[in-house]
Amino acid sequence: MKSALVGLALVGVPTGWAGEFIPPASPPKEPKAQSWDFCEWIQDDPGVLYEAKESWFLNKVQIGGRLHYQAAYVGGKDVNGRHFHDTYDEYRRARLETEIGFLRYFEAEVNVNLVDDRRFRDAYPYDLDWGYDTFDTLAVTADLDDAFDLDFLDKLHVTYGRMKLNMGEEAHQSSKDILTIERSALSDRIGGAASRPTGVTVTAGKGDWELTLGVFSSEDDSDVLSNWDDGRFYYGSLEWEPADEWRFVFDQSVNDQNGLDSALGYAWASSLAGIYETDHWGVMLNGVYGDNGGGDEGNSQARRQGDFWGVVVMPWYWLVEDRLQFVFAGQFQRSEEVEGIRLDSRYIRARHDDALVNVSNGRGEQSHGLYAGLNYYLCENHAKIMGGVSRTNILTRRGEVSAWTYALAFRTFF
Repeated sequence: MKSALVGLALVGVPTGWAGEFIPPASPPKEPKAQSWDFCEWIQDDPGVLYEAKESWFLNKVQIGGRLHYQAAYVGGKDVNGRHFHDTYDEYRRARLETEIGFLRYFEAEVNVNLVDDRRFRDAYPYDLDWGYDTFDTLAVTADLDDAFDLDFLDKLHVTYGRMKLNMGEEAHQSSKDILTIERSALSDRIGGAASRPTGVTVTAGKGDWELTLGVFSSEDDSDVLSNWDDGRFYYGSLEWEPADEWRFVFDQSVNDQNGLDSALGYAWASSLAGIYETDHWGVMLNGVYGDNGGGDEGNSQARRQGDFWGVVVMPWYWLVEDRLQFVFAGQFQRSEEVEGIRLDSRYIRARHDDALVNVSNGRGEQSHGLYAGLNYYLCENHAKIMGGVSRTNILTRRGEVSAWTYALAFRTFF
């Protein structure tokens, strides 16, 4: 045996100190080329062009964008019992977004709408235009708690410019995050007649609490910043998060009765929302009460004045964790007058192929709606497909309108 081992050593076969056989080392493997992952890329802030947190001049430059496309089929009966069936497709949102941090404690947000899709509208022109439309957001925020090292507050921000009015829980959520294809008609109502009013807000936070107070211009005929010559309205929001699963939000908006309010469109409104959310399911309940006001609030017709109220309930459940989500939503609206509430613009009160269809312009005194949908997340909220079906009824002064809507949407942003 010993002579055999010696022979193996002589021909180059390695052996151990005790004569055991040692196999030759394998040649090194070529490293595998890593494939590009779109989801990993889009979720890793690809729009950050420059960042220097300690700079006293320019701290950050980030660009982003969002594209929302949707299509829908609507079928129902108008106030005269006339049947209608229509299909629509729409580039719901296309925005170029920019955030610029400067002088350490300031941030400018400039978002531009790049599409105006009016093909479904009930008023001329019925066209699709790409390119600059309006500013969505044009605002500057100062981070005062960081600037002055305030120990008694966790947050103190002052913002001035053109911004969204966050009335109701659905409005507090970005369009990138909402669980239904469209926000409820009640949310649209208290969100104001202006898409983005000009104002100044102060937000202070400490522990579980956050308070925002603001004053806004009532003028809404500017695509950039409004002036302050046509009155103003006031806004407040108080948020309490006592636990990871629970959150409560109270919002209030009040019109200055001395001016014509084209931006708010009502005298005042209050919203109280409660949200419970776990890893697997959640539910949101939002109640609203308000006053449409009189002529000074933009409602010169008596049948569109008086009080209004409503409620939205929205539970959701993850069928497949972080991938497939079921959403249900129910809403109810009621008003004192026969035209004190209104449906949202998509899509029952849109332009119909049958010119004789009459939905009373979506105005009525009582409405309820049900929505059921599935959301499939391709790359979390950065890319998702949404599908939903809804049943809507509204009692108008001319009769009842009822319709089914089947919708499909694609949402992406970076």
